[in-house]
Amino acid sequence: MSGIIITCALTGSIHTPSMSPHLPVTGAEIAEQGIAAARAGAAILHLHARDPADGRPSASPEHFMGFLPQLAAGTDAVLNLSTGGSAVMTLEDRLAAPAQVGPEMASLNMGTMNFALYPMLERERNWRHDWERPFLEASDDLVFKNTPRDIAHVLDRLGRGHGTRFEFECYDLSHLYMLRHVADRGMVAPPFFIQFVFGVLGGMGPDPENLTHMVRIADKLFGGDYLFSVLAAGRHQMPLVSMAAAMGGHVRVGLEDSLTIGRGRLARSNAEQVEKIRAIVEALGRTVMTPDQARGTLGLKGAALVAL
Repeated sequence: MSGIIITCALTGSIHTPSMSPHLPVTGAEIAEQGIAAARAGAAILHLHARDPADGRPSASPEHFMGFLPQLAAGTDAVLNLSTGGSAVMTLEDRLAAPAQVGPEMASLNMGTMNFALYPMLERERNWRHDWERPFLEASDDLVFKNTPRDIAHVLDRLGRGHGTRFEFECYDLSHLYMLRHVADRGMVAPPFFIQFVFGVLGGMGPDPENLTHMVRIADKLFGGDYLFSVLAAGRHQMPLVSMAAAMGGHVRVGLEDSLTIGRGRLARSNAEQVEKIRAIVEALGRTVMTPDQARGTLGLKGAALVAL
């Protein structure tokens, strides 16, 4: 089998600080966990920012700069900045830090969708911050806006403007067809790095047959011009990403996607999840790619051209 790219998503904007004491929130925590995840085998670090005062998701370039220089100095991993941010942010807010930095890679959500987090309230918690419960409660009326105009704007501003390439996040079948549409318009060029996202309420369910169907349709739409990776929410993380590895795909883990390392056990760090998936993929006969091998495979511009 070919080499495999491990992506690690360090903190995200879904989980709240009360859910795990191991979720990195401050710039120092994100940097420390990112460096450890890269040393464990992650070639790509998928990055969101948080307000260090209370762990609230943040789009502030100042908060991103609380960890980006440290990650650039402490590891050679590809720094992949989210343009999704949080579903409650405006597009311009979400683009503020990536537009300033001009990263090698950025995520791009390929469609508008419901983004429901309120089922997390079913578990009783002692909330550390007053924003957490209302944030989750309000998600029963939350639309994550990513229109064709939004997508075109991101592709133009970061892709054409900075030479950034993309992790195309596809939460549903329709998102593959949107990617084919923008490719047909000449707005993006292969190879396409497609991240299949399973288990967010409002997107695809974490069913194995959904993964096989997504691969079948992606083969039809993109032929040999794409690579796929898989992330899955919560307890579905390791089973589904392991399946992706066995199918020849790439994998994403991290505390953005799941706070656990096993049934009823919180992961102590992002690196712990990377170490676990690395052992699984190597047992399957896959070779973990280095950051520079991932850069070559994905056609990235190189860290030297990032404004850090």
